[in-house]
Amino acid sequence: MAEQAAQLAHQRRALILDAVRRDGAVRVADLVGRLGVSDMTIRRDLDALARSGALEKVYGGAVAAGGAGGGHEPGFDAKSGLEGAAKAAIAAAAAALVEPGSVVAISGGTTAHAVAARLLDIPRLTIVTNSLPVAELVRAADGEPGSGAPTLLLTGGAPTPSAALVGPLADLVIGSLHVDLLFLGAHGVAEEAGLTTPNLMEAQTNRALVASARRVAVVADHSKWGVVGLSGFAALDRADWFVTDAAMPAPARAVLADAVGELLIADEEH
Repeated sequence: MAEQAAQLAHQRRALILDAVRRDGAVRVADLVGRLGVSDMTIRRDLDALARSGALEKVYGGAVAAGGAGGGHEPGFDAKSGLEGAAKAAIAAAAAALVEPGSVVAISGGTTAHAVAARLLDIPRLTIVTNSLPVAELVRAADGEPGSGAPTLLLTGGAPTPSAALVGPLADLVIGSLHVDLLFLGAHGVAEEAGLTTPNLMEAQTNRALVASARRVAVVADHSKWGVVGLSGFAALDRADWFVTDAAMPAPARAVLADAVGELLIADEEH
């Protein structure tokens, strides 16, 4: 019996590693459904794989080895499959902050991309972005007759693994602009470190975006809390709004509510 259990654990862990290598990250809840075992069993498997150095645990799941620390930047596709319901709820709540005719800036990141998808029907918007996926989303909508899609301004620059354009060109363009509202994503959010990213050039471009904005809405799901990337680009108190999901832990909510202008908890029924 013990030998059979060990064999099953070995098979599960091999499947988990395959998923991490393929997708860049996995969630405990998804693995429970996929492998048909308990939450605690998956967590024990992740603990064992983490001890062996095969992957790194993060809040709610795991990433490829090297992925949880400050120097690794997962690709856009790897991140886009994580926390889908939370991102959708955040996007709906964030879009309600936008007024017709505004100039809106949207940073890189999958949550910011989800926000962009909710803005396409708001009239007379101008969208400034350094995100290639956001630009493609707006460009595709503009190709539909009578869609009334927003006007798009893409900053230019060199792409990061997360498909954000960064560097001196992006910073120069952004520095010449004045936007009404910035939707700002982050790799990590922490009480002391603030908003962080593993990419030094992206941090600088994000600072330029923050400096260009009259108001800032940070959009980040609960899995970002407690993660600290290599480079910080804004303190928590720079956020006029911090939009997150209902799974954000209570201690984190207390810190955020005290630091930001307004904490918005998104309802996943949006």
